[in-house]
Amino acid sequence: MSRLAGAAGVFAVLVLVMFFARWNGGELVTLNLGFRTFYRVPLTFVAFGSLILGMIVMLLAGLHADLRVRRFLRERLEEEDRAERQRVDRNQRDLFASEASEGEGP
Repeated sequence: MSRLAGAAGVFAVLVLVMFFARWNGGELVTLNLGFRTFYRVPLTFVAFGSLILGMIVMLLAGLHADLRVRRFLRERLEEEDRAERQRVDRNQRDLFASEASEGEGP
């Protein structure tokens, strides 16, 4: 059921995008970027361009956060490994070592 709902959601978004592009295809706007001004830019280019640019920015921000979390977890795992190695009792012996050596005999 969730696949059907996901497909319906994607289809609805695509229909809305097509209607937006159709209804605003002839609209021209002035795009002021601060350092440069563009005149007579189609509104659909501005809308879809800003959408794509926002997705790229969020991807880069997510990658940065993900790499930071992975580095933290790797360091924590190394610290726990060092602590575990210090805590291991070196005087332990294998309980099944005598049985294995008895089975190998003549």
